[in-house]
Amino acid sequence: MFGIFSKDIADAVFPAASPLASLMASFAAFAAGYLARPIGGLLLSHYGDRFGRRKVFLWSVFVMSAATVAMGLVPSVASVGVAASVAMVVLRIVQGLCLGGELPGALTYVVETARGSAPFVCGLVFACVTMGVAAASGVSTALRSLLDPAVVSVWGWRLAFIIGGLGGVLSYVLRRSLEESPEFERMKALAVRYPFAELLRTRPMAVLVGVTVLAGTACFNGLFFSHLPAYLAGVLRYDAREAVGAQTAGVLVSAASILVVGWIAERVAPRHLLRAGVALLALGAWPFYSALAARSVNLQVALIAAGLVAGLTNGSFAVILTDLFPTRIRFTGVALAFNIAFTLFSGLSPLVATSLIRSTGSAVSPAWLMIGSALIALAGSYGVTRCGGHVMRAETVDTANCSSLIANR
Repeated sequence: MFGIFSKDIADAVFPAASPLASLMASFAAFAAGYLARPIGGLLLSHYGDRFGRRKVFLWSVFVMSAATVAMGLVPSVASVGVAASVAMVVLRIVQGLCLGGELPGALTYVVETARGSAPFVCGLVFACVTMGVAAASGVSTALRSLLDPAVVSVWGWRLAFIIGGLGGVLSYVLRRSLEESPEFERMKALAVRYPFAELLRTRPMAVLVGVTVLAGTACFNGLFFSHLPAYLAGVLRYDAREAVGAQTAGVLVSAASILVVGWIAERVAPRHLLRAGVALLALGAWPFYSALAARSVNLQVALIAAGLVAGLTNGSFAVILTDLFPTRIRFTGVALAFNIAFTLFSGLSPLVATSLIRSTGSAVSPAWLMIGSALIALAGSYGVTRCGGHVMRAETVDTANCSSLIANR
């Protein structure tokens, strides 16, 4: 939501003499939420591994939803001055703290509840997350179609945040009937007192592999979901409604492809699907950005193609990540690797991409960010077979044998 309306938020809450500087301030606030995720993930996963996944999962959803509603109610700088900017950053940090535990908690919960079909259920989780982005894009498209652009910048984006936050509250109400993960219940008596210390002592290489494997996916998500709408409208001067409409189509196709890839991942090793996805992202990034900048391709076709390619990574990385850690420290391991990767490669990518454009003067320069992240993920994928085996196979693979990040099976 923040990324889709980043330009409108910049105008209302982070005004500056230069539109690009204002946009960078907005992306800095966006990044602040990601920087808070590792802290939130460590705090919430500590309780999740010690006392259960359910309560942590539910309360993180509730507080995050309340913060989202509050972000829609933050007054403009013209009304209250710099306090508006401070309030938006603080709420974004609160949102980030909760997100740091909510998504890792969801992944941990579903693989332990439906272990026999872990690849598909992980794909289902991220298909739902992606559909949430599509819903936000749809709301943005509707608001920009029904309202005058000046009205969207004043209060239209606020309405979107309020709707999104209330949807999260409804999700909390519906999830209250969930029972505790059966796998956690079986090993509850063996829960470690300090999961984070146990993780660093026994599975440090698994964390590193997890971070690198997620690099390509995280970078793509940060650029496609958060940076692209403002980039298309603010840098390349596409019509804002056309840009958001094309992005919505790409997101919907991506969500569908994630489900298909999740189904395939029950039959083909997920690491092969991820390798194919990040290789295509690395090869296609420069042609993609060049075509957008030159307006030599239909915008909707380009974004649908990008969404299809991303389905290979978004539909496979989650089960690979959960497979790296045993039950007693799974929540903590997933949260740490996931949040470090998404903070570095997703949360910072809009800011870094905008900085690259500003410093190089080239609208195609964000492609280098995508290429570098995809290559990191490709290298990291070769460490998966030595570190994994806790969800996908019955036996446990000792990470003492995980001696090299790029060790191939």
